[in-house]
Amino acid sequence: MCGRFSLTGDLDFYAGYFGVDDVATEPLPKNWNVAPTDPVYVILERRGKRILASMRWGLVPHWAKDTNTIHINARSETVDRAPTFRDAFARRRCLIPADGVYEWEPPERGRTPHWVYRADGRPMAFAGLWNARRDGEEWDRSCLVLTAEAQGPIASIHHRMPVSLEESAWELWLDRSLIEPAAVRSVIRPIAEDLIMEHPVSRRVNSVRNNGPDLQVPAEPDTLF
Repeated sequence: MCGRFSLTGDLDFYAGYFGVDDVATEPLPKNWNVAPTDPVYVILERRGKRILASMRWGLVPHWAKDTNTIHINARSETVDRAPTFRDAFARRRCLIPADGVYEWEPPERGRTPHWVYRADGRPMAFAGLWNARRDGEEWDRSCLVLTAEAQGPIASIHHRMPVSLEESAWELWLDRSLIEPAAVRSVIRPIAEDLIMEHPVSRRVNSVRNNGPDLQVPAEPDTLF
């Protein structure tokens, strides 16, 4: 799954890295401990242009009466068949940039948190879905992260992982004319296992009140707390 991640790049960096045509957001503050309902950057397609915007993490279906129920993740294996997500999967896909993601070991192994990131230092590009719904006179925009069966180093920590797409898949993933489920699913090609690195970190990351680069510093077993 994806329960927390880090987003600390600046607006100009993401605009250049993802080759966007327009920026439709103000800069977000650096966040080393992004939690559900926090604002995040998203890259999407609008009228044939690649747009960098921001949305709240935690997708609210367009038919929902309020924002009490949110979805932070959706399973990539079944997302096209789930009534809550299938329309967004066909027509409202996005990329969600991240420095990396925190994953926790299961309870029987102590719930130790691990910092997972790309070995080459590049940002991850999570495969996401977005939605927009009317909230009075305003539009409420939200997003979620797709997950897949864990592979590589993550498989020893957790059974699920966020889908992080390589650059070769970005254009098709964002293409709103691509709506046939099988064709869209074929785009979901996570990054290679040998590009994934991880190390245990302090349990301070468990609290959203803690936020800073120290959360990603490798922790020895006797300093995890």
